[in-house]
Amino acid sequence: MNERESRAILFSAIEGGHSFWSQEIFSQGAKKTIEKLQGGSYDTIKFGKLMNAIAVTSADNVLSAVDKAHAQFVVPGDVMWPAAVEDLVNPPIALIAKGNLEVLSLQSLAIVGTRNPTNYGARNAGDFAAGFVDREWGIVSGGAYGIDSYAHKGALIAEGITVAVIASGIDVNYPAGNERLFAQICEGGAIITEVMPGHPALPARFLTRNRLIAAISKATLVVEAAFRSGSLRTARDAADLLRPVMAIPGPINSPTSEGCHRLIGERAAEIVTSVADAVEFVGANR
Repeated sequence: MNERESRAILFSAIEGGHSFWSQEIFSQGAKKTIEKLQGGSYDTIKFGKLMNAIAVTSADNVLSAVDKAHAQFVVPGDVMWPAAVEDLVNPPIALIAKGNLEVLSLQSLAIVGTRNPTNYGARNAGDFAAGFVDREWGIVSGGAYGIDSYAHKGALIAEGITVAVIASGIDVNYPAGNERLFAQICEGGAIITEVMPGHPALPARFLTRNRLIAAISKATLVVEAAFRSGSLRTARDAADLLRPVMAIPGPINSPTSEGCHRLIGERAAEIVTSVADAVEFVGANR
């Protein structure tokens, strides 16, 4: 069993974003990790379920499932592997991707926010996406309704590249209403996930995928977000990686801007009120 096959088995058996196993695999390799699991080097009670899972999992079956989804299985060392994800404390074991994988290493801006934006937020998401596309940056978001969709569409309308990082299997169109958008994204950009084909988007998977959005982007912009929005998690993940974080202010009585105001008030994000502000802050003109 080689390293790719070992990663395929572990990828199918371990939920994405698991800190302990991510660190074990990246420090000693997937093949060595499986050998230690099979040899009883880990707690057999605590990790018994995982040991049973890898015992009945075939790398061929995992890779075949990816092929059937018309996607690619990408691991560290592959030309298309986005090395920036290795800056995370819990980097992905592997990624499943569809589309033009070369764009995964493109200089990109993450644009995130609420699923229920105001017209103000929707317009800003599209305008900022188009503004950065004009400067030959890619746009990264999560493929969800709301700000995510407007950011992807803004990039596409400007004839730019956009990447969707999703929380479900690569063959699961979630949300279903974005099926056409996903197809358009793949024409020049890409869709990536660390979830096996056929698996649904679960609440916890949205939070773990947010770190990937932050990691593959050079900077993150929060357009509109509620006080406890998951988008704030993306912003904090970006800050942990020492990547620039920006937020657009809104009306002081707008619930959809409370999260942005919180980031700005805590000095966790730079306030930006125009594309020019954002461009200057991240140095996109250099």
